Amino acid sequence: MTSTTSLFSPVEADLRLLSENLKQLVGNRHPILSAAAEHLFGAGGKRLRPAIVLLISRATMLERDITPRHRRLAEITEMIHTASLVHDDVVDESSVRRGVPTVHSLFGNRIAVLAGDFLFAQSSWYLANLDNLEVVKLLSEVIMDLAAGEIQQGLNRFDASLSIEAYLQKSYYKTASLIANSAKAAGVLSDVSTEMAQNLYYYGRHLGLAFQIVDDILDFTGSTDVLGKPSLSDLRSGNLTAPTLFALKEKPFLEVLIDREFSQEEDLEQALQLINEAKGIESARELATQNARTAVEYLADLPASESRQALINMADYVLSRLY
Repeated sequence: MTSTTSLFSPVEADLRLLSENLKQLVGNRHPILSAAAEHLFGAGGKRLRPAIVLLISRATMLERDITPRHRRLAEITEMIHTASLVHDDVVDESSVRRGVPTVHSLFGNRIAVLAGDFLFAQSSWYLANLDNLEVVKLLSEVIMDLAAGEIQQGLNRFDASLSIEAYLQKSYYKTASLIANSAKAAGVLSDVSTEMAQNLYYYGRHLGLAFQIVDDILDFTGSTDVLGKPSLSDLRSGNLTAPTLFALKEKPFLEVLIDREFSQEEDLEQALQLINEAKGIESARELATQNARTAVEYLADLPASESRQALINMADYVLSRLY
């Protein structure tokens, strides 16, 4: 299995600088918010999204060094992602994220919501200061998509009629939009062609969908240690993901369990058994593989480089999390 350390080696120094800058960007004006930010940015995480931005920046600036605007875009991307996690944890009532207590479990819901709002506002301010209207539009759309995805997920709880298409649309809003639009934005800052910028968008879109599908599979197969949160939390809360939706086509009784919201003893265990029998996890794995392979196809016109190879390997890494 590829480790993120070797995967990110072309941008290792860039990521170290990013981690230092993130804490400084939040500033010290609000002690509680600063403490919350310190907690968040100190909690590690894979830094996958800013790494993709930095790898694309280097892959499209081969003859030149990346600019301060590329670096700032990577920081903004991680700030937006982190802000969305803070809000998600409040909505989902999660007590653990990345293996450490969530902001709302430490500071309360009110501070967590405000901390998320603050990070969104900060990222918007830094975004505006990039002085690139196209990039502002791309990342502003992400913030709208994140909210739309969360609303869609809330409205579709325990909805057994949810289609795979609707699930993928929600997955795009919640996960892939940030990766896709920030990937394209990195290309825009490098002055790539319109076609290349669009290819970078589709790379990010399909990689993001693969990443989310894998995450949804791990909710069934991963341990709390691996996930950094309790397993089966999606199913328990009525968030129906690819493994369940594929299994529903083969196991009608699964719909009965979902409709009664797993209210009876052993309903959850029975649902998991049906999903395994129906090869729901296997079908979801195929969907993730298909998206990861499609993502790589969109890198065909990018000149050969260490950073381009790392972007290709990223697709393998996303899938390798399953094994």
